Amino acid sequence: MQFKQSFLDRYEKLTDIEKFKEYSIKKKRKAVRVNTLKISAKEIKERLKEFNLKQIPWCEEGFFIEGYEIGNLKEHFLGYIYIQDAASMIPANVLEPKGVVLDLAASPGSKTTQISALMKNEGIIVANDNELKRVIILEQNLQRCGCLNTIISLKNGLAFKEPVFDRVLLDAPCSGTGIIRKSLETLKTYNTEMIKKISNLQKKLMLSAFDSLKEGGKLVYSTCSLEPEENEEVVDFLIRNRDAKVEKINVDIKRGNAIEEFEGKSYSSEVKKCLRIWPQDNDTEGFFVAKICK
Repeated sequence: MQFKQSFLDRYEKLTDIEKFKEYSIKKKRKAVRVNTLKISAKEIKERLKEFNLKQIPWCEEGFFIEGYEIGNLKEHFLGYIYIQDAASMIPANVLEPKGVVLDLAASPGSKTTQISALMKNEGIIVANDNELKRVIILEQNLQRCGCLNTIISLKNGLAFKEPVFDRVLLDAPCSGTGIIRKSLETLKTYNTEMIKKISNLQKKLMLSAFDSLKEGGKLVYSTCSLEPEENEEVVDFLIRNRDAKVEKINVDIKRGNAIEEFEGKSYSSEVKKCLRIWPQDNDTEGFFVAKICK
């Protein structure tokens, strides 16, 4: 797979470009999360012992798994396991969900089902997405996993304004530069104009998500992008426009340094409290997570 020179020029300012290239095209490790609404991790380890499950350090219910056609396993169809990238298991745990929760961009439901399991099917989750075909996939996964505390919503994410939620997760639509190893097409479609457009949408969604929080509520913002414009810049934008406090994320994972300055733009030092994960850090997908308090 060929990397565009403009992409390499940009990313060599951000990380070890050779390591990044190596891990971005390396075959990714498969991972599953045990759905504790239906079964325990101990039972799954026994049922799938031939697949050599290895504990993911930052998620008690998460395991790296060896083998092919994981999606054809009986345990998958029964909703006992959810096939989910290892780093993407972080946002729901960091959210510490309780009460009334909004998952603003919920489909396909990996994080929604995880939140439901963490809440033990108690409280209320509003799982929203803005496309019918995505909502259908979301509904199927919620049913398969036995999530009973979830209301599905089909709305533009910008429509949420009223401060009624104790927790909000915004796993924002993004460029996907952290998951090139999962979708090599990202390298073909990548361009900086696209990044700017996505960043503008993310900033609007971030304000909506924050405005939907009750006082004292918590917001987790995450992307599978490694672009500063989609991550630190969005957090910086929120800080400049709302009375938001960034909280430090303590997770047992190797992390990269937050980007405080890039291509002539400077961001608040508060972004250092966010979590930036490069593919080469833990042999996972790349990810960004921010935790914010109102």
